[in-house]
Amino acid sequence: MKLQKNWLEWLVFGLSLVLVIWTLSYLVYEGATSATAPANIELELGKPQPQRNRFIIPVSVTNNSDTTAETVQIEVTLENSGIEQESAQLEIGFLPRQSKREGWVTFQTDPRTVEETKARVLGFEQP
Repeated sequence: MKLQKNWLEWLVFGLSLVLVIWTLSYLVYEGATSATAPANIELELGKPQPQRNRFIIPVSVTNNSDTTAETVQIEVTLENSGIEQESAQLEIGFLPRQSKREGWVTFQTDPRTVEETKARVLGFEQP
């Protein structure tokens, strides 16, 4: 006895086939056109906040490129008259392309009493 497929089985088969072909096409396209330039990382410092016997500063880290960055190391320094008073470091383990992560750095010195607070990216890895 020969079994025939009904219209619902053919519909499910057709939709599945379209989804698989679309997914494979997308992955091939992304692989062929992916960027080779290093990540473009931008930093933004938030408002310092007192917390018990220390002070914290929120740090927003944005990757505006199409390349992922790993082990992003950030340094934040407090300066008076160009002289570093205190520094802190933050490490972001994984920063995908076109994404944003947030973290905090802590200081013993009140950041509101110094002339300048600077942030910079020390380095990162490209997977």
